[in-house]
Amino acid sequence: MDRDLENRLIELETRAAYQEDTILKLQALVEAHQKQLYHMETRMEFMRERLRESLTADTTDAIPNERPPHY
Repeated sequence: MDRDLENRLIELETRAAYQEDTILKLQALVEAHQKQLYHMETRMEFMRERLRESLTADTTDAIPNERPPHY
């Protein structure tokens, strides 16, 4: 009976070690995704601001939609 109990304990400790390793790997992955998400949100806000500026810009300064001289 003691041998069965010892084997069960070893199995539980092994499972716990693998679960801890998996949790650490998942935590690192979540952190990496969070950094990537922050970077993407920052870029999206920059692009949103540029779009807003281009839509509100004075259209008289825009380049006319004409054929280039080489046509």
